[in-house]
Amino acid sequence: MNTAFLDFFIDPVLRAPTIGSMLMCLAASFVGVLAFVRRRSLLGEALSHCAYPGVVISALITPLFFSASEEALALAVLIGAFCSGVIGLWVIDKLEHRFRVSDDAALCFVLAIFFGVGVLVASRIQITHALIYRKIQVFIYGQAATMTDSHVYMYSGLVLLSATILFCFYREIQVSFFDRQFAKSIGIRTRLVDRVLFFLLVLAIVIGIRSVGVVLMAGMLISPAVAARQFTHSLKWMFCIAGLVGAVSGFLGNFFSIALPEWGKKAGFDWDFILPTGPMILLSSVTICFFALFFAPDRGLLSRFCRIVKFRDRCILENVLKSMWRKGEGAKVSFKEFASWASYSQFFTFFLLLRLRRQGWMEKKQNLFCLTSDGRLRAAHIVRLHRLWEVYLVHMGQKAEKVHRSAEEMEHIITPELEKELTDLLKDPRQDPHHQPIPRKEV
Repeated sequence: MNTAFLDFFIDPVLRAPTIGSMLMCLAASFVGVLAFVRRRSLLGEALSHCAYPGVVISALITPLFFSASEEALALAVLIGAFCSGVIGLWVIDKLEHRFRVSDDAALCFVLAIFFGVGVLVASRIQITHALIYRKIQVFIYGQAATMTDSHVYMYSGLVLLSATILFCFYREIQVSFFDRQFAKSIGIRTRLVDRVLFFLLVLAIVIGIRSVGVVLMAGMLISPAVAARQFTHSLKWMFCIAGLVGAVSGFLGNFFSIALPEWGKKAGFDWDFILPTGPMILLSSVTICFFALFFAPDRGLLSRFCRIVKFRDRCILENVLKSMWRKGEGAKVSFKEFASWASYSQFFTFFLLLRLRRQGWMEKKQNLFCLTSDGRLRAAHIVRLHRLWEVYLVHMGQKAEKVHRSAEEMEHIITPELEKELTDLLKDPRQDPHHQPIPRKEV
């Protein structure tokens, strides 16, 4: 079979799993942002495990009172999982507020107890009710590939509910999450906002475990939020980006679960295996998250590394200019003298001097190097910032002999605005604490 891109949206077999997974991941991403911003990321892991005993017990008792149809069992499992998750949330709340247990300890305790109860009951019905046991195994690791149109309608309702709540209570959520004291002072019921968050979290987990399972649901909640956080500082855009990451992950999980085995067979590999859709959804989301962590423009590891390298390079250039300025106007040094004086290798010294000449800060005259007029202006400005900061530290009560090292660091990061504030505060000093002249701003 050669599956095309559009087949995932129009094929009768692939349509429901693909669209259902995308909607589920979209809703989970919205709720995950709330948990991430509220710093309750582990709560999703705890509640997803708390739902498992509800799944097992409801699957066990439903046939005793109702027909054993798939629809009745699926509805009973969702209700049982929701009730179990709410009970787990209530226990966590009591442990934290009534018994003063730390939040991480309460979450880990409830996670272990509830999941342990679920596994205990499941191990029993594995022998007594083997058919029911095979059905509830779906909720451990998920089985998105067997979703139907009814699941699509259910996930559409969840997305609509989540989006409506976020749209109607966005301001209250924003103020409550970022400044709870101010929110309380203007009459916002922060406890109610938290309850709405917890309700959406439990609901998203209960409905989502059908796709990615109890074990993987917490990752699906948090990874889109973590990825979105790398690209924005705005909560509004964080919701949008996280929703996009979630929807794309839902599609990629379905796509790769089918396409990768096909590509392998086309490449001549003799294999016959199936990639489960739920784990592939999570792997897709985590891959996007790692990509964001490494390559995001402002917060990405690569961009931060580039900024660090660039800053260190600028510090080296400015230190060289400052040292040349201190040798006096018209001072000239040879290449070997410069290399030994600056304690750099000859290879590094060559490229350092080349960069200084390209910047127009240093020139070569008869095999000797000296500062240009622009280079002297730049060096004098660095010295001015250094000595201004020393005066400021002494002004704040530090001893003169202890301010040099701090000034060596600050001289490279003082902005023009901060320089103006220092100049006004210190009344444009003429000498530093060591009685050395401070270059004028006009220089």
